[in-house]
Amino acid sequence: MKRPTRTVLTILLLAGSASAMAAPHLTPQQCNDYPFKPLKGEVTHQQLMRELGELEAEGYNPGADDNLYPADLEAAQKKLAVQYHTDCMPAVPTRSAQGAGNTARPGTPNPAS
Repeated sequence: MKRPTRTVLTILLLAGSASAMAAPHLTPQQCNDYPFKPLKGEVTHQQLMRELGELEAEGYNPGADDNLYPADLEAAQKKLAVQYHTDCMPAVPTRSAQGAGNTARPGTPNPAS
């Protein structure tokens, strides 16, 4: 490959990698795939690599000091779980069972009554 072509290709790959890592939210495909959803078949290499990339984006470094393992892996898994709940779980309505629009805490009188 000629040097200018190689340089352009490298820049495009780096830009694509940076934009993928900078994405603040999980995609619908990520929400409905391994490791968040149980699989019917075996885990593929691509799924494992995607999970590793997601864990690395949350701070896990598999080539780093082994004295931090498994704490660093568990911390990244917790961050990824929080991201999953934020991006993939439907919002829970804040209305209480006592009535629509009731924002009073349980055990306190409702001024609307």
